[in-house]
Amino acid sequence: MDITFANNKLKKIANDDRLAEKKLGKREAQLFKQRLDDLTAAQTLEDVRHLPGNYHELVKNRKGQWACNLVHPYRLIFEPHVNPIPTNKDGQYLWIEIKGIEIIEIEDYH
Repeated sequence: MDITFANNKLKKIANDDRLAEKKLGKREAQLFKQRLDDLTAAQTLEDVRHLPGNYHELVKNRKGQWACNLVHPYRLIFEPHVNPIPTNKDGQYLWIEIKGIEIIEIEDYH
């Protein structure tokens, strides 16, 4: 899958393991790297849906975004490149048609 980053800070953390560990902590940096590796290896978002990390759609003011777990309570938050996001006739997002994402933040949104 094609992955982009919303800002240079996230891109630098993603490409520098030592910086990631410094900014995020050892365990969170490891999980961040693993989630990025899983997403990169996937053909579509559907490929990661059932992997560890609890990939899930967000709701309310974050509708159109997805998240996966890092170190509790932090989540890796991203959104599809495609706009509008593909949906079926019932309005459900079609994960299998999402082939690129933008990482927008790491946050505790709860």
